[in-house]
Amino acid sequence: MSRRVKHASATALHRLAPLIERLRSVPGLVERKPGTFYYRSNAFLHFHEDPAGLFADAKLDLKTFERHRVNTRAERAALVKSVAAALAGARHRVPPR
Repeated sequence: MSRRVKHASATALHRLAPLIERLRSVPGLVERKPGTFYYRSNAFLHFHEDPAGLFADAKLDLKTFERHRVNTRAERAALVKSVAAALAGARHRVPPR
């Protein structure tokens, strides 16, 4: 059984402010509410917190949320790089008819 974690609080989002600022600069992402990003009309990325730390749920394949740790600078940089790569690839695909 999977463990449920709560969405990130305002305090957690404040701790993630540099990461969120970097995500705001990724072409194609739209922040609909603090820390919740959409790509086109679909939810794409949001944050959670639990005793193990901070996590981002992101649809890097544009279909399924996957959880990514974002507790260290390296983890945050890796997330931004993965998000940018996923969306760059998505912009080059031709949508199905």
